[in-house]
Amino acid sequence: MHRIEIGLKENIKDPRGDGIKSRIKDELGILVDSVRTINIFTLNFELPKEQVHFIAKELFRDKVIECYSFDKSLAKSREFDFLIEKGFKPGVTDNIGKTAKKNIEFYLDEKLDDEKKVFYSVQYLIKGNISKEQLKIISKSVIGNELIENFIFFDKDEFMEKGIGYPMPIVKGDSQIKVDTFDLSKYTDEELLKLSRDRCLALDLKELALIRDHFLDVERLEVREKIGLSKMTDVELEVFAQTWSEHCKHKEFDGIVHYSDLETGEEETINSIFKTYIKNSTMEIKKKLGNDDFLIKMFNDNAGIVKYDEDTNFVFKVETHNSPSALDPYGGAITGIVGVNRDPAGTGRSGAVPLFNTNVFCFGDPFYKAKLPPNTLHPMVIFKGVHTGVRDGGNQSGIPTLNGSLYFDNRYMGKPLVYCGTGALMPSQINGEEVSKKIIKPGYLALMSGGRVGKDGIHGVTMSSEERHSGTPVTAVQIGDAITQKVMLDYIFEMGQKNWIKAITDNGGGGLSSSMGEIARISGGVDVDLKKVPLKYHGLQPWEIFISESQERMTFVIDPVDLDKVMELAKKRDVEVSVIGKFTDSGYLNLLYGSQKVAQIEMEFLHEGLPKKEIIAEWKKPKHVEPDFDEPELVLLELKKLLSALNICSKEYIVRPYDHEVKGRTIIKPLSGVKNDGPSDASVMAPKLDSREALVIGHGLCPRYSDIDAYHMSACAFDEMVRNIIATGGKITDLENDEVVMWSINDNFCTPDSIYDEIKNPDGKLKFANIVRANKALYDYTTAYNIPCTSGKDSMKNDYKYIDENGESVRIAVPLTLLYSGACKIKDYRKCVTIDFKKSGDLVYILGETKKELGAGEYFNLHGFIGNDVPKVDADSAIKMYKSVGRAMDDSFIESCHDCSDGGLGIALAESAFSGGLGADIDLSKISKKGIDRNDHLLFSESQSRFVVSIKPENKVKFEEMMEGNVFSEVGKVIDEPMFIVKKLNQEIEKIGLQILKESWQKLLRFDLPLENIR
Repeated sequence: MHRIEIGLKENIKDPRGDGIKSRIKDELGILVDSVRTINIFTLNFELPKEQVHFIAKELFRDKVIECYSFDKSLAKSREFDFLIEKGFKPGVTDNIGKTAKKNIEFYLDEKLDDEKKVFYSVQYLIKGNISKEQLKIISKSVIGNELIENFIFFDKDEFMEKGIGYPMPIVKGDSQIKVDTFDLSKYTDEELLKLSRDRCLALDLKELALIRDHFLDVERLEVREKIGLSKMTDVELEVFAQTWSEHCKHKEFDGIVHYSDLETGEEETINSIFKTYIKNSTMEIKKKLGNDDFLIKMFNDNAGIVKYDEDTNFVFKVETHNSPSALDPYGGAITGIVGVNRDPAGTGRSGAVPLFNTNVFCFGDPFYKAKLPPNTLHPMVIFKGVHTGVRDGGNQSGIPTLNGSLYFDNRYMGKPLVYCGTGALMPSQINGEEVSKKIIKPGYLALMSGGRVGKDGIHGVTMSSEERHSGTPVTAVQIGDAITQKVMLDYIFEMGQKNWIKAITDNGGGGLSSSMGEIARISGGVDVDLKKVPLKYHGLQPWEIFISESQERMTFVIDPVDLDKVMELAKKRDVEVSVIGKFTDSGYLNLLYGSQKVAQIEMEFLHEGLPKKEIIAEWKKPKHVEPDFDEPELVLLELKKLLSALNICSKEYIVRPYDHEVKGRTIIKPLSGVKNDGPSDASVMAPKLDSREALVIGHGLCPRYSDIDAYHMSACAFDEMVRNIIATGGKITDLENDEVVMWSINDNFCTPDSIYDEIKNPDGKLKFANIVRANKALYDYTTAYNIPCTSGKDSMKNDYKYIDENGESVRIAVPLTLLYSGACKIKDYRKCVTIDFKKSGDLVYILGETKKELGAGEYFNLHGFIGNDVPKVDADSAIKMYKSVGRAMDDSFIESCHDCSDGGLGIALAESAFSGGLGADIDLSKISKKGIDRNDHLLFSESQSRFVVSIKPENKVKFEEMMEGNVFSEVGKVIDEPMFIVKKLNQEIEKIGLQILKESWQKLLRFDLPLENIR
């Protein structure tokens, strides 16, 4: 055994330690004098002393700024009062340790045995007058996460006397293979439910009873007895739990809903929300597109596929990774982003190459000061961890992050929402065969590539299918490894170009159970030998191997004649590949462990036997207190305050660490303007370097509107997505003029537990009615705009339940949150427009009508109200406006364009002004309005389908002719003076310095998140 220690030279500043010191003060109120860090690499195998010396000196350290030692402590020569050493718990993915081992192999020029490992840990040397108890609080609250990491504590005297030895997180499991069986004939209903709880199955009694009856069928028992499987095995039980989980089967969106509108008396029964509203809307649009149909594959693969051009398809998928991010923000988030990269890569026959990433995060207030609910992390800890994880996953994979946002509400304190998306390119054909279609014939081989299988991620899908609670298992957390995945995907895509792959899918939720169970439906069956699956360590039982969600794995299918070539390329590319099964047409999912049969499941029952859930939904519009505060005398002071609101303020310091430039195809980035610090409405990327055709990528999200009516929340979120894309240069389909525009959108629902229970969830009927109404709006507006959903996801039960100090049950439930993410193809990226005012003297217009629609908006929230007048979308006028804006951009009449959303016109005008470094002189009385007689309502109403645009004075006549038939108004001009000036409705003039507004907008989240590398 050896221990290599690498630390910064004492005269070198330690930014990681300084970041920890700042967080100790800011988050815990504890003052320490200094924090220094040392990286530790522990080798559990022997090497000659001279080789260890070389590894420490030449491989692991930076000669300029770092010093090293091996097999003796660096800390003993340093000044400190306390020492904490942090390392992963047994079985948790250790990416740095894995990379260190790989470097040692390169140096030795030999492959090390699986049992030889390198473990990474970090020492924190703290100077300061603190107690041991404070030291423990610092470790679990700031330095690490006790769910996945171990800590060792010393004061200096203890450390100098005892040292630390060679602590290593060795997994100690029972190496004996055991397959438990269950005599279901002896299980009562109560015992079945206990079995589900004890094993974290997330199955209800109706489902459990159906499984029991299936396995107790007399004829089936006779067949099973002949193969030695008379009783149901633990493998079979776990496969059903995974396959029938809410996460995989979408039981609520596919259920039978009895919906009542108590406002109108309307009643209806909806057989599958998904099919009725989401799928049917896309099919209706597909029919309308006729010969110009660009929709290739929707809803039956890992991601949606649309036609980009004659040679290329565009593939787009957005996923969520909420529950794991609540437990370990960094691990959950990096797994989320690298996991969604695998969705397009696992789509079609041989996958699609990732082109860009997106992300949207919903957190509690990062400056929350009150007592936290038990077993929850502070929102700032989640914020920083999630951000760093997604940043690392994207940047290390060489994929640019092009679009995203942050949303804050304390209802996300129990479970944050972490949306991650990936757009990708796929060749339409290889060797004359369509890449969008998977082909699997009996006799084809199933192979697994990439990472090995461990206990990480076990019960991930079942955990995400139920509310979070204090007993949520650590094994449900995975940590992604972007580097391993990048190498594997390059290998996959190389095989795809050679036409060796016949079908592919990723190992995400449910692991092999999901991937093998799904693609085996194409051939009609599969035989899998779990003993052939490569493991991270000994001690995994067959059921654990099959459902583990260990990351960086793909399952692909080949013709046996190509096996030698596939394995030879794998060796050349240093990718681990294993043949784990063979496809059949038997109708069974057959699982073996060597010669022992551990499961035989009928495919038809597994995939079609789940009974439909019956759900009650009742809608009655909530009535909120209507705000009655007086109009403020200084409306621009209100604007200044609103610019500092968490959901409006600048996110520049979160956006900058993402790589927007990698691949060299980004035209408009997330930040724009004269100083590249303004908030772009959307981003633009040219997928092909030899073409001016491009994609405009944007999204829409407004969850608070669901506090009033989820129908209008959904409509507004959809319109915001479209509006952001139109504002940047996108176009809308115009069937009357035979102008079809390629769009691909994802709808991602995150809901609270919405199943009614008189005691546990008394408002469940209303919650599910909100889900119904949101889907009704999805159908209405996608079909009106002719913009189809091509993929999406529903994540249910985003609740956190705990017992408070008074013994009362408390539930933190997210608001119904619907994210629309979209990509629109444009013909010429040179026609695109950014939000910033361009030149003094340009005329400023407001396009669209401003109504008294401040309900659930940012201005009312600033004053502590919700209100009732939620913004509404008029589809006809919006579509007409968007067509006109598109034509005006084509003719280069628009200099700047910014959508009006959170905070209304005031925010949009201010952002366009300071992003361009130019002032604005605005006359509020000229704004087209309806039902508004107050300056603050006029500035901060969140009426939809509106833009702030600027044009050159010489284009005034032509621009207004082009906008004829729409509601619009010329309201002012751009000025050189760095002032924001408004003439109010009573003709009074109010002004404020542009820099004052910009500073208010920038200061709240002005911190360097990556300063402290939490890993």
